[in-house]
Amino acid sequence: MKLNITRILFSALVMMLIASTTWAQIQPDLQFFRYRDQRGINVWEVDKTDTVPFDQLKIRIGANFWQAFQSLSHENVLGSDTANGLAPIGPGFNLATANFNLDVQLEDGIRVAVESYMSSRHHPEFWVKGGYLQVDKITIFGEGAFIDFWTKHLRAKLGHMEVNYGDQHFRRSDNANDAYNPFMENYIMDAFATEIGGEFYYFTDPGLFAMFGVTTGLIKGDISDPDVTGTKKSPSILLKLGWDKQLNEDLRLRFTGSYYGNSESPRNTLYGGDRAGSHYYGVMSTPASVGSDFTNGRINPGFSYNVSAVQINAFAKWKGLEFFGTYETASGKSSSMEIDENGAATEDNRSVDQIAAELIYRFLPREQLFIGARYNTLSGQFAVNATPFGVGFNNPDQSLESTVNRLSVAAGWWPTKNILAKVEYVDQTYSGDGMMNTLFEDGKFGGILFTGAVHF
Repeated sequence: MKLNITRILFSALVMMLIASTTWAQIQPDLQFFRYRDQRGINVWEVDKTDTVPFDQLKIRIGANFWQAFQSLSHENVLGSDTANGLAPIGPGFNLATANFNLDVQLEDGIRVAVESYMSSRHHPEFWVKGGYLQVDKITIFGEGAFIDFWTKHLRAKLGHMEVNYGDQHFRRSDNANDAYNPFMENYIMDAFATEIGGEFYYFTDPGLFAMFGVTTGLIKGDISDPDVTGTKKSPSILLKLGWDKQLNEDLRLRFTGSYYGNSESPRNTLYGGDRAGSHYYGVMSTPASVGSDFTNGRINPGFSYNVSAVQINAFAKWKGLEFFGTYETASGKSSSMEIDENGAATEDNRSVDQIAAELIYRFLPREQLFIGARYNTLSGQFAVNATPFGVGFNNPDQSLESTVNRLSVAAGWWPTKNILAKVEYVDQTYSGDGMMNTLFEDGKFGGILFTGAVHF
């Protein structure tokens, strides 16, 4: 959401808050809140443990700042000597990015969050990612058995917010906020979307929880008439079931299953909802597109018309050693009719599968140092224009299979809970019949990246 006069008024409000409030009041502890620094690592849905007493309205102002140096190279069947080849890239610093976050404890158990990007690859201007209201208590309505039951077991989130599909979105880099991600980038197929709707949670004492959500299925508001446009605006349905338990001082286990479905949408963005951009700059771009590409290294399968997706996650942490794994399968299509292997129109859905596994070891006091490796593979049928940047695919046969593999090895250091430095080696390859006659035929990229970030 781009801002003009709203940006000025919002900035003025923030300055007044800073001028009239002490730092201790700006950075208070909030109820049922995930910290945006090292303390937020391996935090998913915050549980219902109430450790922060409410005494008055509290405001927490935070930000993320990220800067990187990369030395990556890329190649494909064409090379860089032709008009349709790859852009020449070399070592250098990437554009710095920044986030701005405003969290307010309005009442006991009621909190509002507004998340914004001050600068990103895709939008250099200040713009709002989204905002939501989180309700963990309803004591404003008095006392009673149901009110006590809500306090102990229930939660509601309402607004224009990041949808809770899968566990990986809790570990991804979100523009300048890379505090939760041991690696530089997100998955090859990056499940992330901000939609208008609500999520409703039920927590039990043994560590079980369930979530039901319903959203518009769109990245922004839409008041168009479907009888005129010819495309229905079906709601998206989200389901999540999980178990998360600290079994003893050394061992924690977590298992979850998530579902996201939308039967028909003018423009669903479950796999194309990140408008901030990738942390791999310039790779697999042409000279003409290198300035406008912003999701390099990712694949959007092109399920904008309808989508049905399931993600299964497993997490285990024993002392400093942790494992996080993902299996994801999704199907859908980019329009009501697509092209089959015979060149004819078909109503059949395409499908893709993604697997990722990472092993991390955190050590020293506060687990301030870590090393890790991740393997990520994506295979299936990608749409004609389902590229990281919407150009480069010329093969009309959407039934052909393609595979993308990535290996990442990383290390990081938290000198304080707010400062993070990371280094990563990455190697990514493209293969399969679906890549023939495209920019990604015999394609690959790799190299080293260094980053520094501040989170508070």
